[in-house]
Amino acid sequence: MSKGFAKNTSVSQKSKKKILNNEPQGRLISWSPWPPANFQTRYPAFPFVLTILIIVIGQWYLSLLR
Repeated sequence: MSKGFAKNTSVSQKSKKKILNNEPQGRLISWSPWPPANFQTRYPAFPFVLTILIIVIGQWYLSLLR
């Protein structure tokens, strides 16, 4: 039993290739470069935050018109 940093790793190249990514690949909209397919799982609160942002900016804009 040796201590310290091992110079030879026991992980083979085949085991590294077997790791699969469960996230969907490609695009959410096929013809669009944005958003990626995993956008909904990575940022689930995006629609809510965008709606709040639009409401706040709209109220600010309407207050400037008065």
